[in-house]
This record gives sequence, structure tokens and C-alpha cells, in this order.
Amino acid sequence: MYSACDLRLMSNTGSPADLGLSQFCINGQAGFIRNGVAAFRAFLKTEFSEENLEFWLACEEFKKTRSTAKLVSKAHRIFEEFVDVQAPREVNIDFQTREATRKNMQEPSLTCFDQAQGKVHSLMEKDSYPRFLRSKMYLDLLSQSQRRLS
Repeated sequence: MYSACDLRLMSNTGSPADLGLSQFCINGQAGFIRNGVAAFRAFLKTEFSEENLEFWLACEEFKKTRSTAKLVSKAHRIFEEFVDVQAPREVNIDFQTREATRKNMQEPSLTCFDQAQGKVHSLMEKDSYPRFLRSKMYLDLLSQSQRRLS
């Protein structure tokens, strides 16, 4: 069966947002597929849950923020887009996590989304990512990539 080595589909450069070569893992054997994050995003769109990956990627990008002024504005944008109740792309997190994140918005920091991001990561890791690894979309992409490497 499939084993998710890394939900982030890490690229060979180490950046999860990079849509170049992406790592996959089957039965503990790592390999590479082209456009892994893009493929996972496309799969999530078919399940109407792409906001989970978009939130996760936004949090990863947010953690790279060095300017305090930008940090505050980015934090509020992410919160309003993904975390707040009735947000346009609201992620599925529990009330306690949402409220803890809301409290973190009083003094945003690079870790203010860690709890919510962890919940979303866990949800994808246990639910949508295993389905993606069994999907025709992924298996076709994997097959194409393996043919290129042979």
C-alpha cells in the first residue's frame, strides 16, 4: 500500500511551494514526480477541499516573513481568508483551534497559525492525501514520471 513520506511533496530544492520535481513515497521508496503539488491541488479541487492545501502553503510562506509590518498584515489576510468563521475559503478546524488562532491574532507571530496548520496537515495526511495516492490522477502522473526516469 501507499505510504506518505511527506505530505508537503517536497521539491528537490526543499520548497513545498515549488511546483518543479516533487518527492513521492511508495512502500518507503522515494522517487520524484513532476508538478506534485499542482497535481495534489488539482485533486483537492475535485473534492472541493483545495483550501486546505492553499492554507497550508500560505502558512509556510508566512513563516518566511521577516518584516514585522508585513507579518501583521499577512497574518490578518490569512486569518480572514481561511480561519475566520464564514471565511471565503474556510478550513475545517475545530472551535478551540479557531479560537486559539483568533487570540494569536492579537499579537501575530511567525507561529500564530501553527496549531491550525497542524490540524489541517493532519486532516490532509489522514484523509485526502491517501485518497490522492490511490487516485487515477496520481497513478497516471507516477507512471509518466517513472517512464521518464527509465
